[in-house]
Amino acid sequence: MDRIVIQGGARLNGTIGISGAKNSALKLMAAALLTDETVVLENMPRLADSRYMAQLMARLGVQIEEGPGSRMTLDAGTITGVFASYDLVRKMRATFNVLGPLLAREGRAKVSLPGGCAIGARPVDLHLKALEALGAQIELSEGYVIAEAPKGGLVGGEIDLPFASVGATEHAMLAASLARGETVIENAAREPELADLGEMLTSMGALVEGAGTSTVKIQGQKSLSGVTHSVVPDRIETATYAIAVAAAGGDVTLTGIRPDHNKSLWHALSEAGVSVETGTDTVRIMRKADKLKAVDIETQPFPGFPTDAQAQFMALMALADGASVIRETIFENRFMHAPELARLGADISVHGNEAIVRGVDALRGAPVMATDLRASVSLVIAGLAAEGETVVNRVYHLDRGFERLEAKLAGCGAQIERRSD
Repeated sequence: MDRIVIQGGARLNGTIGISGAKNSALKLMAAALLTDETVVLENMPRLADSRYMAQLMARLGVQIEEGPGSRMTLDAGTITGVFASYDLVRKMRATFNVLGPLLAREGRAKVSLPGGCAIGARPVDLHLKALEALGAQIELSEGYVIAEAPKGGLVGGEIDLPFASVGATEHAMLAASLARGETVIENAAREPELADLGEMLTSMGALVEGAGTSTVKIQGQKSLSGVTHSVVPDRIETATYAIAVAAAGGDVTLTGIRPDHNKSLWHALSEAGVSVETGTDTVRIMRKADKLKAVDIETQPFPGFPTDAQAQFMALMALADGASVIRETIFENRFMHAPELARLGADISVHGNEAIVRGVDALRGAPVMATDLRASVSLVIAGLAAEGETVVNRVYHLDRGFERLEAKLAGCGAQIERRSD
């Protein structure tokens, strides 16, 4: 099993290019099921999760080619199956989003209930209620969702989400694009990935208004066309490398980004004493001060502080001067990285959905174990800043969401390498 070995203490200097967003790319792949024409996705990240999604879609009959650079071509001209087995869907939650497109285009689907990281229950009931609002008949049987559309296909409807669920909003948008009439989604999630999906669906022929706002309106079409679409830059990868520079020290420019997608993080880093200079599609992160300042954060839906950057920021605050309070409001069980950070010398007390982080003078390298995707990279960040050697085990979590992590960090001077048993 692979592990990442880090010799801490090296400052980071240079440039890092940011890949396409995992959280967007997977849903854009699912959208290819909505058309019998070719879909080309550019700026596609090369990740374990995108490979899992490609395997599932291939089982459904989709022809997939990975081109030069970061291009992926998907051809769902003929869908040969509407069954997504547990073996394929259990690996990550995003695969569940093939349900809506299959239902909308083929009129029926049988998809396993999803798996993924153990960071909370994250039920799919809102996804199913959204599909029911479009006329679908839903049945749960032996761990599978069996869905059928009415004769004539799905019909536009009113969907009022009790909370701004990203997954349910995406799922409703996908299915509604082939539904007859207008669908209105109220209290929709506002994350940038929703705007990216809306842009692609519009280019395919659906009439989508308000994607990325709390009210989304979709005029469904009888059919959608193919499209060439560039995946939005990954704001969580952007945040991760920015925090890594803040923790290790140095001067790094991140390129190919959307600075407006991380305003809450830029504010928190500035408060901590880190220099943040944003450009049109770049951000320069510099840390020259010896000591960071403690900053309190609370995770919130976009545009608030992202839950997917909470673990990374906790690693940073472990070295701050004073105590910071980190409040997690999105997912339960998302402080599993705290005990592993403590193995490196961090002083963290967890009480329910709050963690109190008391900064220490130095972290010291030790063997640690990744528990989920974002937790694993928080350990890498801590290892970069720690004295001595840190070994991060179970790094398959990292491969789900970060493309060429070691190479990107090593290119800026980090002493980091992957080793296999």
